[in-house]
Amino acid sequence: MPAKQLVTFLTHCQGRVAAGLEQVLSELQVSPQLQQAMAYSLLGEGKRVRASLVYAAAEAVGSQPVAADAPAAAVEALHAYSLVHDDLPAMDDDDLRRGKPSCHCAYNEATAILVGDALQALAFELLSVGDDTGLKTDRRLIMISILARSAGARGMVAGQMLDMEAEGQQLTQAQLEIIHQHKTGALISASVELGALTDPDVSTDQQRALAHYGRIMGLAFQIQDDILDIESDTKTLGKPSQSDLSHVKSTYPVVLGIPQARKLLQQLQSQALTALGGFGASAAMLRELVYFMIQRDH
Repeated sequence: MPAKQLVTFLTHCQGRVAAGLEQVLSELQVSPQLQQAMAYSLLGEGKRVRASLVYAAAEAVGSQPVAADAPAAAVEALHAYSLVHDDLPAMDDDDLRRGKPSCHCAYNEATAILVGDALQALAFELLSVGDDTGLKTDRRLIMISILARSAGARGMVAGQMLDMEAEGQQLTQAQLEIIHQHKTGALISASVELGALTDPDVSTDQQRALAHYGRIMGLAFQIQDDILDIESDTKTLGKPSQSDLSHVKSTYPVVLGIPQARKLLQQLQSQALTALGGFGASAAMLRELVYFMIQRDH
């Protein structure tokens, strides 16, 4: 069970990013069907782990939440796009997401493709539009570059391609790590980096430490996902359980066995906490998120 402080923090982050996204979506009035399908995929149930990492990293370097609003919303839009496209029949072909029918089931496949396209573009729009949060243009450009790198052929998309190519193959642990560092880890790591960049005076050492923390947490998140895919059920997960097994994918429990996968998780937990050694009480939520992400049940 997450600590009370973390529950309060997560609830605050979820509400804050949801309010911002609702406002943005309410302004998209060109196509009501597209607007509705985007809201269906982006709002509602969801842990908002990536947005919470943005806010927690911003807090760690002394930034105010308002400075993290745009990057938090951007990573959630990008993540939602990836889920919509991952669920498509041509990809993972999953009919359930966040406890409700996947976008292509609730609407249709063409709409789901366009929703994903629109959400991806929206992520970069959110980072590029100036406002009164204090984020300077040069800092926004760096954020856009980081998000683009994590999303495309150097990050998430490359990881998805490698994952699809590996179906039915027996992978080594090293090969599996490369896939998941890109498919899942890239956006989680980017979320932490974006949060750190909300402080105009963040030091190089702080950025490096938080980027290292983000990379560790990205891998840890995926390992726990792999374990839950086997041990949990569809109702708890809000998506089909044992989906990886049905697609004959190599996962950490498959390659290492569940006991060794859990042992690796504990090692990563220790490494993530060590990466935050140079931070004081301001990084309390980043530390709590280590336990939450590794011990979560969905």
